[in-house]
Amino acid sequence: MKAKEFIETLKIIGQDYSGEIPKREIFSLAKEYQQMPVFEVVKLLKDKSDNHRLGAVSILDWKARNKKSSKEERESIYRAYIDNHNWIDNWGLVDRSAPYVVGGYLHNKDKKPLYDLAKSKSPMERRTAIVSTYYFIRKNEIEDTFKIAGILVNDKDEYVQKAVGSWIREAGKKNKERLKKFLDKHATKMPRVTLRYAIEKLDKQTREYYLNLK
Repeated sequence: MKAKEFIETLKIIGQDYSGEIPKREIFSLAKEYQQMPVFEVVKLLKDKSDNHRLGAVSILDWKARNKKSSKEERESIYRAYIDNHNWIDNWGLVDRSAPYVVGGYLHNKDKKPLYDLAKSKSPMERRTAIVSTYYFIRKNEIEDTFKIAGILVNDKDEYVQKAVGSWIREAGKKNKERLKKFLDKHATKMPRVTLRYAIEKLDKQTREYYLNLK
């Protein structure tokens, strides 16, 4: 399986749509191509087409989710993402792949790479840092989410702000008191959009309490 074959197949699929190819079609095709060698996926990731790059990160995601992937393959998948992050340059690409490709790989490993990403000059690398922790949240492990959120809580980028709010909200579903403790410390200073995303699932009275602190 080669990147060129994926592109040609996607082009054929595109003939059935007068406008943009639905993401579900790209995800489905990526699943069929999940055996593509990682070096070919990287070629696809470096393509100027948004659809092709979405296909590339989707293939990485399917590979990372595949229980048959070896330890060496998982490291290769992770490195393909990290080493080529400049091509993963919008929130959709990050959210499609970071939880399993990055978070899944780093689970039960040293989390320092996430903290390094959280301090990056690149907004999408910072978004990767928090979004990757969704894998941990699913395992009922929420402390890294809140620690990284603490680093990013006053971030100036809108897409990082929204991610921080969204992911502490998800972590808060596992432990509401831990979320409230974070909000008690940061609510008065965090961007309003971050706060709104974070409190979305709390009861009305609690939401109003935190909003009125601003």
